[in-house]
Amino acid sequence: MTRNGVAADGARFQEAARAQVSFLAPVEKRCLIWLARRTPSWINSDHLTALGSLALAGAGLSYWYARSHHVGLLLAIVCLALNWLGDSLDGTLARVRNCQRPRYGFYVDHMVDALGTFFLLGGMALSGYMSPAIAAGLTIAYFLLSIEVYLATYTIGTFHISFWKFSPTELRILLMIGNVALLYRPMARIAGHSWPLFDFGGAIGMCGMAAMLVAAVVRHTVHLYRAEPLPGGAAKAHPKTGAR
Repeated sequence: MTRNGVAADGARFQEAARAQVSFLAPVEKRCLIWLARRTPSWINSDHLTALGSLALAGAGLSYWYARSHHVGLLLAIVCLALNWLGDSLDGTLARVRNCQRPRYGFYVDHMVDALGTFFLLGGMALSGYMSPAIAAGLTIAYFLLSIEVYLATYTIGTFHISFWKFSPTELRILLMIGNVALLYRPMARIAGHSWPLFDFGGAIGMCGMAAMLVAAVVRHTVHLYRAEPLPGGAAKAHPKTGAR
């Protein structure tokens, strides 16, 4: 717990502002507050975080199972819905009950997300619906974008939950729609060629995350450079060596 920015162990901590401007953010926020106010008192944020973590691992196992039976795709939808509930409601419940733990919550929540995403994409790579190369590319793009978000959170003080109106909630919904589509048409026909549907979607996802990463890096680098310019403008060269 913190008080005036000072943690109980004496460490300074300033909680970052949350930037959530996705398509569904207004509706989702009202829904989560409604759920938090009706959550039984014996359920706390840690329970919900654990639910979200186990559900994401379950989604990965469901995709792996889908290699041999289509019911795995439906199980993955259930697991993704449970992941949304646990991952999204844990912080809202803490705020509604006024029992926030900013450092603990930020650290645990995002470590759980990182591990869960690794299991999810690993399961998709083993599903037969997405090639291992595309799954590996998505994993790398996700972790690079996550690193940028965490660095920006520390250096700028704003935690970006969404990019270009897309947040994890919208991505879960797209993945669920993709699961249903796989039951009827596992291949996408583009420009006269057939592509595995999840490979096509994964390639678009990689390109999208790469573009988000480049845009965020440029924007935040410019912001930080303007906030901390070189003393006196450009650094002067050493009179003898020409070194900066």
